[in-house]
Amino acid sequence: MRGILGKTLATAALLAFTVGAQAKETVVWWDFLGGGDGVRMKKLIEDFNNDHKDSIEIQGTTLEWGVPFYSKVQTSAAVGEGPDIMTYHSSRIPLGVSQNVLVEITPDDMKTIGLGEASFAKAPWEAVHVDGKQYAVPFDQHPIVLYYNKDKLAAAGLLGDDGLPKGLNGVDNFAAALKKLQDGGTKYGLSTVTADGSFAYRTFYSLLCQQGGTAGSDGNWLPGDNLQKMVNAVQVEADWVKNGATPKNTDYPSTVALFTNGDAAMMINGVWEVPTMVDLQKQGKLFNWGAVELPVFFDHPCTYSDSHTFAIPNNVGKAQTPEKHAAVLEVIKWMEDHALFWATAGHIPANKAVTDSAEYKALQPQATYAPLTANMIYDPTSKFAGVASPLFDAAGNSLTPAINGEIDVTTAVTEFRDTLTDLQ
Repeated sequence: MRGILGKTLATAALLAFTVGAQAKETVVWWDFLGGGDGVRMKKLIEDFNNDHKDSIEIQGTTLEWGVPFYSKVQTSAAVGEGPDIMTYHSSRIPLGVSQNVLVEITPDDMKTIGLGEASFAKAPWEAVHVDGKQYAVPFDQHPIVLYYNKDKLAAAGLLGDDGLPKGLNGVDNFAAALKKLQDGGTKYGLSTVTADGSFAYRTFYSLLCQQGGTAGSDGNWLPGDNLQKMVNAVQVEADWVKNGATPKNTDYPSTVALFTNGDAAMMINGVWEVPTMVDLQKQGKLFNWGAVELPVFFDHPCTYSDSHTFAIPNNVGKAQTPEKHAAVLEVIKWMEDHALFWATAGHIPANKAVTDSAEYKALQPQATYAPLTANMIYDPTSKFAGVASPLFDAAGNSLTPAINGEIDVTTAVTEFRDTLTDLQ
């Protein structure tokens, strides 16, 4: 009965917006999108407000990514002072549910916005559910990829006639390619974050998966031979640093700068840096570049990914009115309808109607790396995993020294596993 009544009220309110009879609603929005994708999200919000100038206004605020964002959400929602809607990483949802931070997105909500399971790619759809309940609406998939300088790879004989890298699969082949690039005069073969094991965890998790490994789950992390498989994964990057192919203790901004200024021929980073490349190239400040799925270093392709989603915080003592809730649902629906523009930020839309469209398939390099969605792996479903989680903290504390040759890799990975095992 409660669901039917809620649906009726939400639908009525939504209809009211469409005929202009409803008082204008404000929707307080928080996100953590501060890079090139943030510029595009602000454009989406601006366009939404223009389309709804008589009915709904999004009042957006961008907060600092990671722990600061999620800490503010948790403390604000606990006293009823959170936003009406927020972006949220799907990897973080199990933790958010355990903290009672998220409101369930009901089947009636999904029916109201005209979307459901069949509308989305499988991985991001499954990632917004905990114990059979939905806690967010998936918006994208954002894996890590390999960026490459076409001019430098061509000069080193590492670019095929199709403009794609060649000869990079396999740990030894990739190392040989890095040396060839450096022998040709490039300072570094590869830039990747080496000053923060929590960021590099995305690469390690990909390479663990490429060996058929698993991170495990609560109380049983890196079970059996998965400890050794994670050692193998971390050793790959530690060897890049040891051999001088990748600079040690390099933070995120320096990683991007090394690639964009030509000091590194390739870069492992998230698809969210695509707009950085696009914007620099439009200004005539960047070489010919591309982005592809990570090479197969071990047995089969596999790449870490996460998803940006839309979630509603559980503002304690301040439940949304039917009118507010309808406005929030209209925001989600409109954003999903305009996800093609979000794809220009590098992200792969979760909405299959967008990725199946001719317009999306014409986007480059997005269409080139989009097939990797068949080989993605998401974080373990655990309240200890996800962005800015205890797992990420443990990776940063234990694995960063191993990347930079300060302790041996086996000791670091064992410490990483034991830290996770001790979590309660």
